[in-house]
Amino acid sequence: MKKTKVVLPREHGGWAMISVPYIIGMMAAQPVLLHLPLFLAWLLLYLASYPLLQALRRGSKKRSWLKWGFGYAASAAAFLIPVVLLEPLLLGFAPVLLAFMMVHIWHVRRKAERALFNDICAILLFCTGGAAAYFLGGGRFDNGLTAVVLFNFLYFTGTVFFVKSVFRERKNRPYTYYSKIYHVVILAVPLLFGNPWLSLAYLFPLLRALKFSGTTMKPMKVGILEIVDAVQFLIVAVVIFLSV
Repeated sequence: MKKTKVVLPREHGGWAMISVPYIIGMMAAQPVLLHLPLFLAWLLLYLASYPLLQALRRGSKKRSWLKWGFGYAASAAAFLIPVVLLEPLLLGFAPVLLAFMMVHIWHVRRKAERALFNDICAILLFCTGGAAAYFLGGGRFDNGLTAVVLFNFLYFTGTVFFVKSVFRERKNRPYTYYSKIYHVVILAVPLLFGNPWLSLAYLFPLLRALKFSGTTMKPMKVGILEIVDAVQFLIVAVVIFLSV
């Protein structure tokens, strides 16, 4: 009997983007029981996006892609419905998520998924999950929500510049400089927002960019660096958000 292979996204960085902003948003407010079903819904929507986008890209196995995509989406709805019933204001994030998703679909249809603008919109989409977690934990549209979105956005944008500088844009010398300069500049952002300790979360990304941007690296080494980077960013950000 032929085994059915589980369909999962192949972009490893997506797992950090789906979880890190969410955890930071949750911890920056107040963790509640509803955070669990909301996260499961958020995760399943991410899983659904992969096969549904593959159905747009490829003509073969379209039926199978759609089956997996709609299956994940239905499971996400099962977890999301009770959360929305108890906190209906969360629906306010839906138009934002839809807008960013439409941008991504537009790039997929034109086979331009690697465009920088598309990457930035994808990061904002994932940061919206952190905003929703913050809102669910008792936060509102305040400085705390701005901080959750902004500091996650700055961090993950840096990973985009770095990864491009060691892979697709490795031979593009200006991109190496963009990566290094960007990581230097973002150190000052927490100072401008009155939370200088958050600059600590950007020190490891800065050292990584200064040492490796523009060099030839094996994918496994890049992946390990990204995991270490994401973990340290999460730990530092959570500790600092809990202390303010």
